[in-house]
Amino acid sequence: MNDECLFCTLYRAGDHVASTEGFVAIRDINPQAETHLLVIPEHHIASFHEIAQYGADEDKRMLDFVADVAAREGLSDYRVVVNAGAGAGQTIFHLHWHVLGGRLTGRMA
Repeated sequence: MNDECLFCTLYRAGDHVASTEGFVAIRDINPQAETHLLVIPEHHIASFHEIAQYGADEDKRMLDFVADVAAREGLSDYRVVVNAGAGAGQTIFHLHWHVLGGRLTGRMA
């Protein structure tokens, strides 16, 4: 955890849509779809470029959690997006996954 990271702070805040050991889901404050959640790991790494720092078990648990969060939200069709680096639109440098369902409303469409 990084004391200066917004997502580390939100992870600790406890206002989560869903949580499991090591991961939380929150609602995006600037939704790009009818349902727009962020899945955030506790383990702070800056971006998907550094995913190798996670073990295979942690990777699988995160993907399982992404699918579980989508199911809890009643999404049968949805999009999962990871922005890797500023050039790809990443603005918060803590790895996270966007889960988008329903009508897309913003630039991710």
